[in-house]
Amino acid sequence: MAMDKLNQIQRAAQQQFDRQSERYGKGHILSDVSDVKDALGRLDWLKPGRALDVASGTGHTGLYLAGVGWQVTLADISGKMLERASATARERGLRVETRQHAAETFPYADAEFDLVTCRVAAHHFSDPAAFVRETARVLKPGGAFLLIDGSIEDGQPVAEEWAHNVEKLRDPSHHRLLSPGTWTKLCEDAGLRVVFSELQPFKQPDLNWYFDAANTSPDNRAKVLELIRTAPAEAHSLFRLGEEDGKIVWWWQRLVLVAVKA
Repeated sequence: MAMDKLNQIQRAAQQQFDRQSERYGKGHILSDVSDVKDALGRLDWLKPGRALDVASGTGHTGLYLAGVGWQVTLADISGKMLERASATARERGLRVETRQHAAETFPYADAEFDLVTCRVAAHHFSDPAAFVRETARVLKPGGAFLLIDGSIEDGQPVAEEWAHNVEKLRDPSHHRLLSPGTWTKLCEDAGLRVVFSELQPFKQPDLNWYFDAANTSPDNRAKVLELIRTAPAEAHSLFRLGEEDGKIVWWWQRLVLVAVKA
């Protein structure tokens, strides 16, 4: 897909992350890649080869992979994000390739990569099924797909709708959180076998930080605060909404999923 033919959802994501790219560098919550290390540690048979990091942002995941021996392509819809990732790679003495494209169509040949990763980004994608199909297409037989993203426990429609409304107000480029069961079905439909899928609650340290990361408007901040004040019992329980030292905190549901191409 040419960058001048993005759909409305893709264009919103591109514009949002071009604007906010400076907030995703050093010190960002995603700079801690222990989740990536832990997930890949379960795949002791997977040796460094060619890796594609989709929606790479400023490159936290991809640069970690490059640092442990992978030949990495960083891909993102935001040119500003890729510029920052490239600058960080140079600072660290790492060599990576960068490619700007949407997550729903890849400009790569079949069976080109040993590993495809996507971390805390897929909830912005306009067509997750297309993203998974493209992932399966470019993976080599035996290659692995690592997905880490915000999610929602299966069978929680009330909490899911509440979370969707919060995320959409906080960041209008948000599209949808998908449950583990939905992601598993998308993988299976694309010919990928899920070997690991786990929800790992992840503490969000401060709502105001979360607002600042997305540059949430004052009006939308007020609406989110009202949603939190009136949150249904299902959301209160699932996300453990509360206050600490005067700050609103909660435990987001983070899905870590690994699938393999037969």
